[in-house]
Amino acid sequence: QVQLVESGGGLVQPGGSLRLSCAASGSIFSISAMGWYRKAPGNERELVATITSGGSTNYVDSVKGRFTISRDNAKNTVYLQMNNLKPEDTAVYYCNAWVKVAMALQYYNYWGQGTQVTVSS
Repeated sequence: QVQLVESGGGLVQPGGSLRLSCAASGSIFSISAMGWYRKAPGNERELVATITSGGSTNYVDSVKGRFTISRDNAKNTVYLQMNNLKPEDTAVYYCNAWVKVAMALQYYNYWGQGTQVTVSS
């Protein structure tokens, strides 16, 4: 099986920075797209950023210019550098990945357990 484990969340003041990490482990043959989603209380889960295996990125408009997604394919890890954080960025952040496990014919979608990010003074 495959596990996605996030780290790096916490409490930060407005204008501050955090870096989230998500490491995939298990019987992984390859990983295609990876991404970060978030869910704030009372809101639907929303896409924050995605990155393909080739490094192409996509961001929700509200984080463009502030957040940067990157990945280390050798470590099966995706990162989210979050700068100039705002109170409205407060949410549980979830890692997502499309993974092909050994002997599988297709990619399957996996989620991490989530990490809390709180932006408050």
